[in-house]
Amino acid sequence: MSHVLYEKDGRIGRIKLNRPEVMNAISLEMPGQIAAAVAEADADPEVHVIVLAGAGEAFCAGYDLKAFAQAGGTNPGVQEMPWDPIKDYQFMWANTQDFMSLFRAMKPVLCKVHGFAVAGGSDIALCADLTIMAEDAQIGYMPARVWGSPTTQMWVYRLGMEKAKRMLLTGDKITGCEAADMGLVLKAVPADQLDDEVEAIAARMASVPINQLAMQKMVINQAIEAMGLNETQRLATLFDGITRHSPEGMNFKTRSEQVGWKQAVQERDQGTFDWTQNQDIPKTNR
Repeated sequence: MSHVLYEKDGRIGRIKLNRPEVMNAISLEMPGQIAAAVAEADADPEVHVIVLAGAGEAFCAGYDLKAFAQAGGTNPGVQEMPWDPIKDYQFMWANTQDFMSLFRAMKPVLCKVHGFAVAGGSDIALCADLTIMAEDAQIGYMPARVWGSPTTQMWVYRLGMEKAKRMLLTGDKITGCEAADMGLVLKAVPADQLDDEVEAIAARMASVPINQLAMQKMVINQAIEAMGLNETQRLATLFDGITRHSPEGMNFKTRSEQVGWKQAVQERDQGTFDWTQNQDIPKTNR
């Protein structure tokens, strides 16, 4: 079964992440399937706008940690020591470029976020041109606490230095309302109005000729690219591999194998575990 669905609806190309049983957690196949769907929409002369959404209860809960962290032994995301940084970089750089197909598409991409857009799911959502969230949805990059660096690094380009540091030095999640107030996303609306809001903006854009849409998007994007986006992403992708193979990162992998990824993530996000010493932090020191 495809992990990403695509269909054309008049002038709108609709891409849907399709692993609802795991809140659309990112599988090995999903990044490439996103890029393939974007390419299909981009090549279609009848499609003016792309709408990206997630099936089920959330947009995307990040990489599938059951496969990447909890599973014993090596996998494409974690190697045995000594690790090969270029092998890791090739794997993650391909994923980064697949996510960035949303940014580089000639046609505008609207991302609709409900439930969660966290960890790698935030990378996907923030590569879109316009991101609209439900007020009660949550977005964040919690692996900044251990085992990750956002490879697309759209946080700094959307937020600026200080607010990007506020998010990535804490690994906090914030609501759609907070994200809109901060300027991370275009807007947040009540959950029962999310579909209507996205459809209204998509319809408005779909009435514009494709060449006009493409030129406006390209000229805005080049301003961001001129700020060193590609170089920032290369460094972030290398750092992401280092975070997973650092002593703390390997301890997170071991802990996930021992107690399951859900408990390991809870300990990471609540700050109750010392990943350097691989032990609980005494309550008096938290």
